[in-house]
Amino acid sequence: MRFMMIVKATTDSEAGVMPSQELIDAIQKYNEELVKAGVLLAADGLQPSSNGIRISYPEPGGKPKVMDGPFTETKELIAGYTLIEVKSREEAIEWALRMPDPHGYGQGEIEIRQVFEAEDLTENPESLAKDATLRKQVEEQKSRDFVPNTSNH
Repeated sequence: MRFMMIVKATTDSEAGVMPSQELIDAIQKYNEELVKAGVLLAADGLQPSSNGIRISYPEPGGKPKVMDGPFTETKELIAGYTLIEVKSREEAIEWALRMPDPHGYGQGEIEIRQVFEAEDLTENPESLAKDATLRKQVEEQKSRDFVPNTSNH
């Protein structure tokens, strides 16, 4: 089961205030624990919504509308995410509870959402096969594009 831990934005993260070195160290230690446990799939912070773009579909079948940030509702914005693969909802909660306060000032809020698997969305064998093929292609591209860092040798 995959879960996304969504770190909600704050006024500081939206203002572009960078985390302290102490917080960076704590998050890196946490990410190392996720890696050692074999559950981390991805983890990234996001730039403020002032650098964002929102695409909406205001009319059914109509043209999409493009809007540049910033966006006003800070509580609805995302400052970062961690994607994990675990055995249960309870395990996802346990990992989220171990995450350091993501903003370091007692303002952190983390939302946990389970990721839909293809099988949750359809029973159509063709759609499931196509999804499996696309996921395999992505993995092949990742392994093909991976270049080890040899600059330290």
